Amino acid sequence: MSTLKEILTRRPVAATIRLTVPAGGARPAPPVGPALGQYRLNLMAFCKDFNARTQKYKPDTPMSVTITAFKDNTFEFTVKSPSVTWYLKKAAGIESGSSRPGHVIATTLSVRHIYEIAKIKQSDPYCQYMSLESISKSIIGTANTMGIKVVKDLD
Repeated sequence: MSTLKEILTRRPVAATIRLTVPAGGARPAPPVGPALGQYRLNLMAFCKDFNARTQKYKPDTPMSVTITAFKDNTFEFTVKSPSVTWYLKKAAGIESGSSRPGHVIATTLSVRHIYEIAKIKQSDPYCQYMSLESISKSIIGTANTMGIKVVKDLD
């Protein structure tokens, strides 16, 4: 239950914007410019802030960002780590998954790869309270749907 002070200090939300932006590559050009411009948000403030937060990642890493735009033209945003499918493709060294998952195996990965991806994903806001084992199981399920076989050790 919210307190009265929290209710009175809440700002009315104009929109929630979801974008996928390359790490360190936010510019006022599309796709960032038009998405933020229609809510009259400060483009340069977002770009500088986003690029500063994502400088530890390699350039061109696709980062998922959720921007909450308020009616008073201010905003807040959260940056999530890249998607599991992107990490799996990078670890396997492939461009795309199998065209027929379950029938054709695109490649194989070891459990160690899955564990490393799970450790990275655990820092995400939505996964921070999940156990490493449950995140790993979810990643294995994603790998199976991409046609990537997970083995105990690579030979």
